[in-house]
Amino acid sequence: MSSQDQQIMFVFPGQGSQYVGMGSDLIRDFPVARQLYQQANDILGYDLLKLCLEGPEDDLRLTRHTQPALLVHSLACLEIFRELTDNQVQPVLTAGHSLGEYCALVAAGTLSFETALELVRKRGEFMGTYGAGEMLAFPLHLDNIHPLAEKHYCVISARNLLDQTVVGGLADDLDRLTAEAHAQFPRKRPTRLKTEGAFHTFHMITAALHFRPVLDAAEMSAPTVRVLSNYTGTYHDPDPAAIKTRLFFQLFHPVHWIDNLETAFHDGITTIVEFGGGLGTGAAPEDKRPNLESMIKKALRGSDFSAHYHAAINSQTLRETATALQS
Repeated sequence: MSSQDQQIMFVFPGQGSQYVGMGSDLIRDFPVARQLYQQANDILGYDLLKLCLEGPEDDLRLTRHTQPALLVHSLACLEIFRELTDNQVQPVLTAGHSLGEYCALVAAGTLSFETALELVRKRGEFMGTYGAGEMLAFPLHLDNIHPLAEKHYCVISARNLLDQTVVGGLADDLDRLTAEAHAQFPRKRPTRLKTEGAFHTFHMITAALHFRPVLDAAEMSAPTVRVLSNYTGTYHDPDPAAIKTRLFFQLFHPVHWIDNLETAFHDGITTIVEFGGGLGTGAAPEDKRPNLESMIKKALRGSDFSAHYHAAINSQTLRETATALQS
């Protein structure tokens, strides 16, 4: 099947998929990546590339640094992919998980790289300064974990899959929730996420209020392709003013990722390409696995739909995916 016959979706991961060494292969192999990182350094006023390549990891994990780092890495992967495919492989829709929604809006032409980077810089600063709490991913259905969470002043942060729900709250509250959930579901152990706060919960309302004037002042255009909204679970209204309000609400409301995926499946997506980030213990970019792949494939297995998945997160997978989608 040629790319012209496919319904392609570009997706971008969120915070937690950063790692020290991220981008080292890209800047070695592709001048466009080096140029993008230099542009980012100039905009940010600090050496983002050095931080990504050398760490320290504790600094890279700070929200104010993680968000620009992941945005630049994801968009460097996108620019390399466009170069490798002569810009002939185009999506019909884009989506991103949490921070990744800003990358999706760049890919759809709504945000420029410069504007997106300025937005996520301020977003990360406000979330790190004014936010609080932590997050746990429970391998449980919303109906099982939601009533328990509310008993302990915790709330839903993301619905990633039907049986994977992220909960945010203060550390002591999450500990009490974990103990009660373990008593009821002893085989369902939660995973603590590598974030600096309880994102997409009421703990981010103050950060959102500080972020609103920055959003209001940002230049945006109507998207050239459809973009999925984490806040609603369905498509963004093409009106830039409406996109801004949904990005505002996204900061302190749950990410409806499973709804985003199901919307795409129902609309006939045949191919999904993930750009940027990486997970796993290996040190080198080629040792990393994609952040969203397992969620996407699990969602597909639980549906009546099928789609091909491709990673584009390092030099190797970028070349492989570019070749596969042009054959």
